[in-house]
Amino acid sequence: MNTTSAKLLISAADHCACIKVEGRATFNSSVDFRNLIQALSANGYDRVSLDLGKCGLMDSTFLGVLSGFGLSMRQRPGPGDRRLEILNANARIIELLETMGVIHLFKLGEGQGVCAPEEPVPSCNATKEELNRTCLQAHKKLIEINPANEPKFTDVNEFLANELKKSQAGSEAIPHP
Repeated sequence: MNTTSAKLLISAADHCACIKVEGRATFNSSVDFRNLIQALSANGYDRVSLDLGKCGLMDSTFLGVLSGFGLSMRQRPGPGDRRLEILNANARIIELLETMGVIHLFKLGEGQGVCAPEEPVPSCNATKEELNRTCLQAHKKLIEINPANEPKFTDVNEFLANELKKSQAGSEAIPHP
């Protein structure tokens, strides 16, 4: 299994942020991405661009985390269009957004975002349990947004839920001093 994560870069100022994803946007980088967008959301960033010009592909876990953020941005009170802006997405990613029924959550465009991303986002070095939990939550979010996705993710959700139960049972079996 390939464990390389996408490189995430950010630039943020005046409640505007631009995130650049370089490489494959997969479950391996989903926890770091989730942590980043949660921090942006908690700090009131209301204009966010995601530059995918150097992102060759995106898996369903990363898409689920991204879609959850896109949904939360749309639900925020305030004037104007609150959609997350996705820039420079290739045809494969756009097709994924359409197929999963989440494209309406995003504003698609080309060019540079509100700012040029420069600072690397540090990795949190997620545990296997964190990765499994994030994967499960992301797939559940894709089903919540578009119930037609449920048959696509039933097996993976069952597997992830069982893995989480096993890891929780294993951690409970360890005696605590």
